[in-house]
Amino acid sequence: MLARLRSDIQCILDRDPAARSTFEVITCYPGLHAIWLHRPAHWCWHHGLKWPGRFISHFARWFTGIEIHPGAKIGERVFFDHAMGVVVGETAEIGDGCTIYQGVTLGGTSLYKGAKRHPTLGKDVVVSAGAKVLGGFEVGDGAKIGSNAVVIKPVPPGATAVGIPARIIPSKAGESADVTEPQQARKFTAYGITQEDDPLSQAMRGLIDNASSQEHQIALLWQAIEKLSANPQNKDCVPCDAALKEQFEAGKLNELVGK
Repeated sequence: MLARLRSDIQCILDRDPAARSTFEVITCYPGLHAIWLHRPAHWCWHHGLKWPGRFISHFARWFTGIEIHPGAKIGERVFFDHAMGVVVGETAEIGDGCTIYQGVTLGGTSLYKGAKRHPTLGKDVVVSAGAKVLGGFEVGDGAKIGSNAVVIKPVPPGATAVGIPARIIPSKAGESADVTEPQQARKFTAYGITQEDDPLSQAMRGLIDNASSQEHQIALLWQAIEKLSANPQNKDCVPCDAALKEQFEAGKLNELVGK
């Protein structure tokens, strides 16, 4: 028990640079209080004491601003950072090492009692501020949910989900989408910030680069045609008003989509 309490405190000291001491974490972190209150509530819920479990959960909601249903399963080293307004549903499961920020909802989309209605988070998942993860699917180990994303389908391990509805940025060679070197894979990223951005922006940049390349090729062809038309031996080649220089402003367009 004491080892687990130490682990709860240490995970906050590791992930929050604002945490200055163990005493400060114990006395001033509502996310830690919510975890500690959830454990007796969860024990009551699974030992037939439904009302006491709900009452402890209700008290924790009033005391911390974090609502965790007593039926939810929470692993070790889970950190609710700030976490005001977090809602965790009855059949939700949160894996070891997860970080959940303020305004997050782990909600259900089914009204059937007894069914798996809420999401399952794997290990080391980061769910950023305001995100909504809705449904009884899985979010893979090491995945990241972007701020204000609305996730309604499974997220593969190591991937990042952004947007409304959330679109998936795949992982790179099994690593999280925000790392470029294997040794960085274990580094915690606050709020799930990645070097990659919206997949739509990536698609737009690809189309811009492709259009720029095509215009370059077309300009080269017209330059070749002009040389042929300037040769007296090619009397049948008539020059025309072709664009001999590239006019496509790929750089400006890439700036607009955030390159």
